[in-house]
Amino acid sequence: MTDQLDLLRYPIGQFEAPEVYTDEQLEEWIKVLEEFPAKLEKLVSALDNDQLNTPYRPGGWTVRQTIHHLADSHHHSYTRFKWTLTENKPRIKAYFEQEWAELEDAKFLPIQISLDYLKAIHAKLVATIKSLTDEQLSRSYIHPEGDVEINLKKQTGIYAWHSQHHFAHIANLLGREGWVS
Repeated sequence: MTDQLDLLRYPIGQFEAPEVYTDEQLEEWIKVLEEFPAKLEKLVSALDNDQLNTPYRPGGWTVRQTIHHLADSHHHSYTRFKWTLTENKPRIKAYFEQEWAELEDAKFLPIQISLDYLKAIHAKLVATIKSLTDEQLSRSYIHPEGDVEINLKKQTGIYAWHSQHHFAHIANLLGREGWVS
């Protein structure tokens, strides 16, 4: 049962940072970030309220909560980029994503609000990443959970993975094909 639950929890596996960040890898991650809002909207646009209020796994968030979580989380990612580019190794503020997902907006607001927000935040994030030099992408912040230093190359990979991770949750629930480039 645990293996099956782990597969439902991490359908594409957990993020694994490469030892060396190549230009090709960064370009692929940027492409994922660029394509994600439109792919997600296409995946969920025809869902009714019952489908939106269905959890993607036992004990997991509903599709609606997942979509609102994506907007919240990717907003944080963009903010982390900006802090890292304007401060010297800032210590970022973590947030309690599980508690955020239980707030009224995540449980009841129409998903189009977050789908539109994801389009905007990803446009800004991708434009920012594409404008950065290798030196800027090597800048880092400190995450308070474990005092871990994360550079912007890794952050790019984490959020490309995060996009595909939650896309796979929803696609699997709907019995549809996963991420296709």
